[in-house]
Amino acid sequence: MTRLALFFFASMIAALPLRADDLPDQVTTYRLDNGMDVVVIEDHRAPVAVHMVWYRVGSSDEPRGVSGIAHFLEHLMFKGTDTLAPGEFSKTVAANGGTDNAFTSFDYTGYFQRVAVDRLDLMMQMEADRMVNLRLLPEDVATERDVILEERNSRVENDPGALFREQRQAALYLNHPYGTPIIGWRHEMEQLDRQDALDFYEAHYAPNNAILIVAGDVEPEAVLALANKHYGPIPAKADLKPRMRPSEPPQLAERRLTFRDPRVAQPYVIRGYLAPERDPGAQEKAAALTMLSELLGGGQTSVFSQKLQFEQQIAVYSSAFYSGTSLDDTSFGLVVVPAPGVTLEEAEAAMDKAVAEFIEEGVDPEALARIKFQIKASQIYGRDNVQSLARKYGGALTSGLTVEDVQAWPDVLQAVTEDHILTAAREIFESKNSVTGYLMGAESVETKEVTQ
Repeated sequence: MTRLALFFFASMIAALPLRADDLPDQVTTYRLDNGMDVVVIEDHRAPVAVHMVWYRVGSSDEPRGVSGIAHFLEHLMFKGTDTLAPGEFSKTVAANGGTDNAFTSFDYTGYFQRVAVDRLDLMMQMEADRMVNLRLLPEDVATERDVILEERNSRVENDPGALFREQRQAALYLNHPYGTPIIGWRHEMEQLDRQDALDFYEAHYAPNNAILIVAGDVEPEAVLALANKHYGPIPAKADLKPRMRPSEPPQLAERRLTFRDPRVAQPYVIRGYLAPERDPGAQEKAAALTMLSELLGGGQTSVFSQKLQFEQQIAVYSSAFYSGTSLDDTSFGLVVVPAPGVTLEEAEAAMDKAVAEFIEEGVDPEALARIKFQIKASQIYGRDNVQSLARKYGGALTSGLTVEDVQAWPDVLQAVTEDHILTAAREIFESKNSVTGYLMGAESVETKEVTQ
């Protein structure tokens, strides 16, 4: 039966193109005279386009003491220019039948609009305007600071899991700014002001620190002409500083923490390991870690699900996770939610045993073939969403990768072998590079007998 299943999956994989070149993204790249990179992704199936501007700056590029300023500025970018009143940008997008938003991460900040193709000229005009002509009124800054503080209240302060995640992230990174939350530490957010925002804007928002990505029913030369029209006249920032971040020192000690909160209904154990990211021209290790996370905890057929949930019934949920798209070292994680009556210590021991057995027993070839097929299918289906395509390239390019790296990634994943995966597992599961956390409810008060 196993051989039949393996043959079935292998046949299905063979029926799909396994090389990126067989289904290439139609990508054309340019660089404007002022240093702005332009990426055009063609998809002519619908008369729409996604227009995105990605800045090579995120929360991990913030000066010390003003955590959250990258995200705060993202909000303030909608407050107007000399020609646009506060809120008018989004109102104009909506009036033209489009949608818009923005996002901030550790390594980048992005702004996007999804519109009909004939509105692309207007989108570039407005986005280029706020790249250099942002105007901030003191009252707008104060109001928006209240908005981000309330966002922190709703997304972090009111969620024990989010608070726990902040503590674990801070413990995992001893020196690197990935240990600081993207939204910022509350006590520093409360002090952010207009000058902080303008200083960050002036330091980082420039065409030579930005990537324009346009995806959809567009012609590359037409996009280039519009980019030269609207972004081309903006001068490059001559004093743009390179991205210099504090480096992480060697980690010498395993860290453990317990987070208690009366709002916790379901305790769990989670462990994070410092892990390498995808590097330009050298993505093989990240590909092996991607496959490792899928094999261990990627779904109902994974090692954790089969052993911890179905066979031993020691967990109600288990997973492994890894995302290699990162400018600097990222993390690899394991999580187990114990079944009723199972302690966190027992769940952790079972998790460790499952990992050790996996390394000792090796990779199930059928499982690896199935995962490769699923990944390939997911990549093919992902081509149907132009916004996802644009985000794939934007996230990679602002994290130090190239267009060639993005296009090679499917082939790199398919080339991963059992030896690659086991080597990656032996290297990554190093206790001194880890933080193990227990999320628990409020500690019960026990009456202890005192002997005289």
